Amino acid sequence: MQETPLELISEAEYLDRERASEMKHEYFRGEVFAMTGASESHNLIVANVVRELGNQLKKTSCRVYPSDMRLKIEQSGLYTYPDVMVVCGDREYGDNRQDTLLNPELIVEVLSNSPEAYDRGRKFAMYRTLDSLKAYLMISQNRQKMELYVRKEDGGWIFTESGEEHPQIVLTSFQCVLSHEEVYDKVEMRTEQQQVNRELQ
Repeated sequence: MQETPLELISEAEYLDRERASEMKHEYFRGEVFAMTGASESHNLIVANVVRELGNQLKKTSCRVYPSDMRLKIEQSGLYTYPDVMVVCGDREYGDNRQDTLLNPELIVEVLSNSPEAYDRGRKFAMYRTLDSLKAYLMISQNRQKMELYVRKEDGGWIFTESGEEHPQIVLTSFQCVLSHEEVYDKVEMRTEQQQVNRELQ
């Protein structure tokens, strides 16, 4: 969730400041971006996804991380905080502090209004440079819809989505299923007119 860049600093300076900060920031090529707060719907969806994946992966080698775990994309140099990450087996970290993950296999982003184009476009392009990444899941917070990209053996991506007729996403690589019922538990959906009004404000 990027806002405006604050200043140009080195990667080492960013990490030192970030580890002492109460707020989260993205870092990209010297620029630091303050991350905005999330809505109630966003937070509920993230909590639901972390709970569901955690329960379904409980007896496996996979670990589920919420948005406090930082990610570094080595090819681009981006430091960011995905809403949810999953890594199975050995974890790779940026340094011995073990607070910056390098090898997620699943990344989940809950789409917010302002950075949605970023999550779909430039950010996903950088995520795709992660050799470890098997799947990228985007979840709408304004309507019950999930969009999944799964990496093929040849490096291409297969797209599937949930909807009213198919209200679930199957994460085959992780033997997990995320249903609308669980992902959107206790989330109050705005009507279409309410959403239009909100976007006009």
